[in-house]
Amino acid sequence: MLDRDGFRPNVGIILLNQKNQVFWGKRIRTHSWQFPQGGIDRGESPEQAMYRELHEEVGPQPEHVRIIARTRDWLRYEVPDRYVRRYARGHYKGQKQIWFLLQLTGRDWDLNLRATDHPEFDAWRWNDYWVPLELVVEFKRGVYEMALTELARFLPRGDHPRNRFLRGGVRTRDADSLDASGASHLPGADFELPPGASFDPDPQSSLNRAV
Repeated sequence: MLDRDGFRPNVGIILLNQKNQVFWGKRIRTHSWQFPQGGIDRGESPEQAMYRELHEEVGPQPEHVRIIARTRDWLRYEVPDRYVRRYARGHYKGQKQIWFLLQLTGRDWDLNLRATDHPEFDAWRWNDYWVPLELVVEFKRGVYEMALTELARFLPRGDHPRNRFLRGGVRTRDADSLDASGASHLPGADFELPPGASFDPDPQSSLNRAV
């Protein structure tokens, strides 16, 4: 289901724990890390699609999370032709996404990377809010910056981590209104491996080796 401009409606999910760390998933059989996301089926609302994708990719049911906020508008990214099936080229341009900020009200054991027969991730960890964008596939990085920046002010308990992206000279659409002093990034150490999965303790070095 594409809109008139060739973008598929989609949802992105930023899932927090009680420490305001975010679920950070390693895409199955790749060196890329990302947030859960997925397409909106015909007849679904963005919220319905979010709950479905959350369960399919990460495991929680609606009663295990609460919605904190969502982006006001669609955020778009274009997919390079080399990632698009040949028959779709010329029609499919990319994704337009509504992003949801959720908090896990259940426990870590409510997460399950094998909730379906088609898993998206083979490892996960809790990571600081400002995730390392260099581990995200390049064409999604701009949308990640925009979503994280827009939703940061809704973090619970008034704990608003300073925008780490600005420290590297990366400007976002809201940069002029944010504190540019930045904060140290200390990747979360908690992670879970499903049966048969492996974990790379230094994904950045693996990414460099793979390029």
